[in-house]
Amino acid sequence: MAKVSVKDIIEKFELELISGEEGINRPITTSDLSRPGIELAGFLDYYPAERIQLIGKTELTFTEKLTDSEKQLRFEQLCTDITPGIIICRGLDVPSMLIEASEKEAVPLLRTKQKTTRFSGLLTNFLESKLAPTTAVHGVLVDVYGVGVLITGKSGVGKSETALELVKRGHRLVADDCVEIRQEDENTLVGTSPELIEHLLEIRGLGIMNVMTLFGAGAVRTFKRISVVMDLELWDQKKQYDRLGLDEEKMKIIDTELTKLTIPVRPGRNLAVIIEVAAMNFRLKQMGVNAAEQFTNRLAEQMSDR
Repeated sequence: MAKVSVKDIIEKFELELISGEEGINRPITTSDLSRPGIELAGFLDYYPAERIQLIGKTELTFTEKLTDSEKQLRFEQLCTDITPGIIICRGLDVPSMLIEASEKEAVPLLRTKQKTTRFSGLLTNFLESKLAPTTAVHGVLVDVYGVGVLITGKSGVGKSETALELVKRGHRLVADDCVEIRQEDENTLVGTSPELIEHLLEIRGLGIMNVMTLFGAGAVRTFKRISVVMDLELWDQKKQYDRLGLDEEKMKIIDTELTKLTIPVRPGRNLAVIIEVAAMNFRLKQMGVNAAEQFTNRLAEQMSDR
C-alpha cells in the first residue's frame, strides 16, 4: 500500500498550515474521513482518531455554545498522537484553544476555503487512489477499441511486437514490459506505466523506441482500466485449445477476477488482428451478444428437429 503523508495533501490542495508543523509528515493510513460532531458533544467511545478530521461550520458553531473548560477538553481529546490532521473548511476562523491543543500534540491544523462536503469528496477520491492496493505484472497494456487489453506471456513470445503492430493500426499503448496495477474499486483495476519507461517500447533487434515521438500523442495513454487478459503462449500440438469460446477462463489480480484468453502463437498467425477481434468480441459479450452461445443454440435446435 502506498504511503501518503499530511504534507502530500497540503501540497495537493494548497492547504494553509495553521499550527502543528512538526507533524506534517504523519502518515495517513485510511481514505475514510471523520466529521467529529458527536465527539465535540462529548461522546468519544468510538472516536476514529486515525482518520483526517474535517471541521465545518456546523461543528464550529456548536463549539461556541460550550464553556471554555469544555472547549479545551474537547479539542485536547480530538488531538491524539495518531490523529493525522485536522482541517477547517470554508476558511473559517480557528479557535485559539484548538491551535494550542494541536501544537501540544503536534497535530497539523490546516485550513481550506472550500465547502466541507465538496472538499470531503475531493480528498476521499485522492486518498482512495493513493492508498489503493497495487501490484506489478510483466506484460503489455494496450487500449484496443476502448478495451484495456493486458497482454501477458513468457519473455520473447512477441508481446512487444504485437503491441507495436496494434499501435501502427491506430490503437494506444499504455505500458510495455512492466504494468503497474492498482485496484481503485471492488472490480476496477487500472494499469499505468512506471515513470522511467513511460511511452517506451522495446523490440529485440531494434532496441528501445519512444512510441509518442514516432507515432504522435494519440498513440499513447497514461492509464487505462484493464478489462481482459490475453495470454500469448507458444503453440503446443498436444494441448487442446478452446475452439468455440464457451469456456471462460479467469485470472485473479489482487482481489479482481478478469476474463483470460489464451492465444497460441505460431508462424503465420497475425496476433494483432486476433487481439483486435478478441477485443471487439469481448465488447459484444458485455452488451449481451455471444456468438458462441448463439451457434450452440442453433446447433441444438437443428439436432432436436431430427
